[in-house]
Amino acid sequence: MGLFSGLLTILRKILFLWVRTRVMGADESELKLDPDKPVCYIMQYSSLSSRLVLEQEVRKAGLPAASEPLGINHGPSQSFCFLYKRTTGLLGRRQTPVMTSQMQALIDLALEDPTLDVQLVPVSLFWGRSPDKEKSLLKLILSDTWTVVGRFQKLLIILLHGRNALVRFGEPLSLAESVQEHRKSRQRATRKTARILRTHFRRVRQAVLGPDLSHRRTLVADLIRTPAVREAIRETARKNDIHPDKVRLKARDYGNEIASSMSIVTIRVMEVLLSWLWNRLYKGVQVNNIREVQQVAEDNAVVYVPCHRSHIDYLLLSYVLYQNGLMPPHIAAGINLNMPLVGPILRRGGAFFMRRSFKDNPLYAAVFNEYVHTMFSRGYSVEYFVEGGRSRTGRMLQPRPGMLSMTVRSFLRDHQKPIKLVPVYIGYEKIMEGRSYLGELRGKAKKKESVVGLAKTAGKLTSSFGKVSLNFGSAIDLSSLLDEVQPGWQAQSYDAHHRPPWLEQAVDTLATEVATRINAAVAVNPVTLVATVLLATERLAMDERQLARLLDGFAALLRSHPYADTVTMPEGKGADWIHYCEQMGLVGRHPQKLGDIVGLDDTNAILMTYYRNNIQHLFAVPALIACLFENCSSMGRDKVIFLASAIYPYLRSELFLQYPDDQVESEIDRWLDTLVESGILGTDGVRITGPGEGTAARLELHTLSRFIIQTLERYYIAIATLRKHGPGTLTAAELEDQSTLMAERMSILFGLNAPEFFDKALFRNFIGNLQNNGVISQDENGRLSYTQALEDVSEDARVVLSVEKRQAIAEVTRLGS
Repeated sequence: MGLFSGLLTILRKILFLWVRTRVMGADESELKLDPDKPVCYIMQYSSLSSRLVLEQEVRKAGLPAASEPLGINHGPSQSFCFLYKRTTGLLGRRQTPVMTSQMQALIDLALEDPTLDVQLVPVSLFWGRSPDKEKSLLKLILSDTWTVVGRFQKLLIILLHGRNALVRFGEPLSLAESVQEHRKSRQRATRKTARILRTHFRRVRQAVLGPDLSHRRTLVADLIRTPAVREAIRETARKNDIHPDKVRLKARDYGNEIASSMSIVTIRVMEVLLSWLWNRLYKGVQVNNIREVQQVAEDNAVVYVPCHRSHIDYLLLSYVLYQNGLMPPHIAAGINLNMPLVGPILRRGGAFFMRRSFKDNPLYAAVFNEYVHTMFSRGYSVEYFVEGGRSRTGRMLQPRPGMLSMTVRSFLRDHQKPIKLVPVYIGYEKIMEGRSYLGELRGKAKKKESVVGLAKTAGKLTSSFGKVSLNFGSAIDLSSLLDEVQPGWQAQSYDAHHRPPWLEQAVDTLATEVATRINAAVAVNPVTLVATVLLATERLAMDERQLARLLDGFAALLRSHPYADTVTMPEGKGADWIHYCEQMGLVGRHPQKLGDIVGLDDTNAILMTYYRNNIQHLFAVPALIACLFENCSSMGRDKVIFLASAIYPYLRSELFLQYPDDQVESEIDRWLDTLVESGILGTDGVRITGPGEGTAARLELHTLSRFIIQTLERYYIAIATLRKHGPGTLTAAELEDQSTLMAERMSILFGLNAPEFFDKALFRNFIGNLQNNGVISQDENGRLSYTQALEDVSEDARVVLSVEKRQAIAEVTRLGS
């Protein structure tokens, strides 16, 4: 035995002269192993190379040794075994795998001793991680795929892919639990244990390798033959009096324009290049909650729905997924990115291209819809940005329904494979496109993507853009969401043209849920906190020590009253964050004998609104409460809850807050307790009291209120404009235009640095909410009327807005009218 052990050690060292592995899950705390129970590692198929890799990785990770005896009476002499043995010769034909005698003996021991429980840790090993290509002649020798391979083939795989091996440790399974139900039947207990392990290995392979990839040519040909596309071809030929063959060629061209051509070789090359790029651009990429995503990907078709802040988003998410043992998704990309040189690379990296609009092109729409349906029905993971374009303000934009609607309609047609949508928040400490966004917000036209523009971007590789965070939110089960919107939806049958009457409601509900969960996974960082506090000051500057205290205080608020489990907070203290932002060139320092002043210049002040807007929703409820005490020294708790609850629905719609309108009262009540405990507010048991003038608590309260005050002022501008013109005068579009002009004028007069203050889309959303809540209504000519509720809202504004600000808004609306 000693000689054999020594031989294995020599072979292991020889193997790892060539092999390089990436290991996941090999952490004792993550595996949650019970130290009082024996551990046995299980690999699916017998293989000497697998055994050597397992032994190497458990040694490296400090886990219980695989080569040691299991430590139970009559137990095996090693703490690992294979589930199945190979039943072929060196080059013989493969047969059905048979369970190993070691695995059977372990099951027999558990059946004989009801007190025995062994922790079975499944370990998966992938060489190269290349998904199958349908009908590929090379797949038998060039990739580690879904098939059981022979020894000669395994040798070739190790030689070709040994530098890119992935080892994944699964959560331990209880052997006692698997045999408990069938203790009197050895055969059934064996079948059940094998089925549990086999299912685990299959799910892991599904997540890591994905389903078989079709050749692009084959996929496009299949699309043209689908009933929906064939019907679109006939209808287009009839309508435009064109021969069907020409229309069919056009449909084929559309398919080739759309379809991705994912190449694992391209992905590996990009992995190397992107690793170099991230090291040049960023001080680190922090990934959070990836474990939940790995589990979701084992059983579901996954749709990744990230926020869209930068063109880097495309590359970053695929890179992180591949680094963490998941197959990169097929990515919906705008046709504007299908540029020379760049487009083919993106296409091979998984991008499929879509036109901005294809409402008036039913043939293109049919081809694209069938392509998307093929992706989902075959179980491919897909990625798209629900906002449509990149956010120029740092806020979550109102989701666009297009891709979400296609996802729902595809799932209605074929819901055998469950679909889960995974929200992803991508947070940058310094956005690469920051300066161009600044120009666009100042009125410059958006630059069209081009190879020249990409070359200019390459010049930024010498700059540092801080850290980037990628947080995965809680997954949304599409089937469960449809159950809530339309119980019994599965009883109906759906085809490519069927749009049930409740589809729009389902898509709107899904869109809101996606945006809300993205915001619930936000990464707070030093830049977003410093931006939030400095932009809340009167002159965009503050004493350094005072600023540090406020930063510590507001960070403590978020930690003591967490918005969601998926929100992440930065390490360090306020003083560290100030110094960090100074190093990044985002804040300036003005030395002064009584203490340095930290502030923002005009350019950075506008740029920093972007980073403040990333986390504004976290402070929405406490900041709203603080606003109520700006002009009032005390107020009954019930009155605070009533007033805040009345304003909350409008903030919720704009900022995608997670608390439902009918549950927000309890959340406001909890925040009151938090603010009292922190000393920002006081209480006598019945009434809530504001802090005294000149105190540190008063400064905190005033600063906190200014986190949200501009949003409330914008609401009041719209209301004041409507009241000034009177009922039956303005249409919704005219009110939107007038309010935008008034807000723009206010921003100039008061030196406001937030471009979103006069964002037309935000006024449109607010006016729409006033209509939905019955506060205003339209007559047959589209003119707006309002009820007493609008007058009540205007009256409540007296509590929130100062006399000076209300007077200024009234004066601007009077001059404007």
